[in-house]
Amino acid sequence: MAGRIRDSDIVLVRERSPIVDVVGERVTLRPAGGGTFKGLCPFHDEKTPSFNINPAKGVYYCYGCAEGGDVLSFVMKTEMLTFSEAVERMAARAGIQLTYTEAGPAPVRNTGQRQRLIAAHTAAAEFYAEQLGTRDAMPAREFLAARGFGPDAARQFDCGFAPSGWDALTKHLRGRGFTNEELVTGGISKAARSGSLIDRFRGRLIWPIRDLGGEVIGFGARRLLEGDDGPKYLNTPESPIYKKSHVLYGVANAKKDIAKQQRAVVVEGYTDVMACHLAGVVTAVATCGTAFGADHIQVLRRLLMDQDEFRGEVIFTFDGDAAGQKAAVRAFEDDQRFVAQTFIAVSPQNMDPCDLRLAHGDSAVRDLVARREPLVAFVLRTLLAKYDLDTVEGRVAALRAAAPLVARIKDRAMRPEYARKLAGDLGMDLEPVLKAVNEAAKQGGAPGRGGQNGRGAASSNGRGAGANGRGAGPDARGAGPDGRAPRQGSAPDEETESASPAGGRPDPGDRALMVEREAIKLAVQEPVLAGPLFDAVGEDAYTNPAYRSVRRAVAVVGGAVAGTSGPEWVQALVDACDDLVGKALIVELAVERLFNDGEIDPRYVSAQINEVQRLATVRRVVAVKSKLQRVNPVDAVDEYMKLFGELVALEQYLHGLREQAIGGL
Repeated sequence: MAGRIRDSDIVLVRERSPIVDVVGERVTLRPAGGGTFKGLCPFHDEKTPSFNINPAKGVYYCYGCAEGGDVLSFVMKTEMLTFSEAVERMAARAGIQLTYTEAGPAPVRNTGQRQRLIAAHTAAAEFYAEQLGTRDAMPAREFLAARGFGPDAARQFDCGFAPSGWDALTKHLRGRGFTNEELVTGGISKAARSGSLIDRFRGRLIWPIRDLGGEVIGFGARRLLEGDDGPKYLNTPESPIYKKSHVLYGVANAKKDIAKQQRAVVVEGYTDVMACHLAGVVTAVATCGTAFGADHIQVLRRLLMDQDEFRGEVIFTFDGDAAGQKAAVRAFEDDQRFVAQTFIAVSPQNMDPCDLRLAHGDSAVRDLVARREPLVAFVLRTLLAKYDLDTVEGRVAALRAAAPLVARIKDRAMRPEYARKLAGDLGMDLEPVLKAVNEAAKQGGAPGRGGQNGRGAASSNGRGAGANGRGAGPDARGAGPDGRAPRQGSAPDEETESASPAGGRPDPGDRALMVEREAIKLAVQEPVLAGPLFDAVGEDAYTNPAYRSVRRAVAVVGGAVAGTSGPEWVQALVDACDDLVGKALIVELAVERLFNDGEIDPRYVSAQINEVQRLATVRRVVAVKSKLQRVNPVDAVDEYMKLFGELVALEQYLHGLREQAIGGL
């Protein structure tokens, strides 16, 4: 059994292991004055650095969690090693030969489980790398070449090949002195049905996975052969040295650049990391067989020095497909753990970085990262795409779903601006959107009605349904979301489109509908004067269902030009109306006074019809502007130009209506 390490060797190991260098492999450190350094504590989650190092004394201390010690205690705690294992780890790093007081030179065996497992993985990585040059590894080399990776790239990333034989690696490592128990514990080998030991990876392309210190702790393996019925990608199982929720592929190579650039790019696969680094995006890392989670965030936060004074960037490069969108939403849920700003970069062709580099070169990968957009903006855009924003019901449902997301934005100063953007996307006034966001914030950002619970969500026919199933807005009498009716003659936004209570009789006092009511009233009472002017404005210009039903009845009987004042005309309209509320409304309007106290003349009729047209055009302008804000002019050029052309035409038409109204005064 191994003896005790000589005290003088332990002292020498401490002297040859600068604490700033050792800690700096895991924590981004910055000068703190007086020759000291500080960083985010690796032992607890914090946003303001309280972890301090005094290099002159060779000690560290965290004022947040009270953890402290020297370089050896740091290695023990971060690597989960015993004292002897930590000394041996640092001795190997410094090139020091240890002497044991009872057993002579450093023992061959029993140097600690972690060191033995790392040694086995290092030997396995060397074996795999050698195999990549053999004849049997042709499929692996072809796979790499097809993705733009030549021999130099394979060597740079230590790619290898696992032979197809049952136990080639197992036999090799046994010959190097490793036991069956060590190979199984490390996940390198596994027991076969016969009881013998076989290789875990066979006939696969291999990527070594390293920890922050650069030690090989596991492998990722890609299926190559047609007869392999295993999963496409296979990773080392959980082991004493490999915890997939803590591991990021490529982090050993990227850590210094992440700290220097204050940026980390999170991609989805091994080849994506390779493509990014070869293209000059040297801060790219990837998860290994699991989703990006809280433990990965802690790793990046320490490398980024993620705190209020030093705010960096975390950029996700998820695919633009449904799975990628779900991943982005999951990343947004974890966004609160970062002080850093989070972004997403999606290729216009929905290509991952590897495919993008292969198709368009290194510059395309760099441009992908440069075109990043804030993660919250992407998540909101993805959410709004689920709703029919051309309908009142869809917009209200979308607001209920999106407001809690805006309320959860960690930077409170950004919430009003995103609320403003949301209002523009929805075509709503800012006031009701801010009110919905503030209410969601008071509730802790929980999803509102019409959001996650499905009430008010987009239905199968693409039209959003209101929370009560009737499609009404927050106020059934035509008021806006804030409960107040707009001024008469104002340009109502899309949320002021009114509906009668429960689909019943419209309120005669509703100021938002006065112009519509007056125009319909003219057609009922004065069809000769209303005539062609009224008939020229279609049903869609009226926002209330009851008024639209009366407008349809006028069209059914041949239009206002076919009418004559009197009870016969009123009865003809009643008979032609297909709505009970509309039938009663026709009779009501036939006896209701017009707003004009004097004699009704063509100018008054023209003014009312013109205002109906103007307000309908304003609503259409708002809707088109809202669509324009949601269309990317780079990715959807044709759609954008079509909408822009429509907007220009509408604005010109609206200008003409205003000129016509002025001329009629």
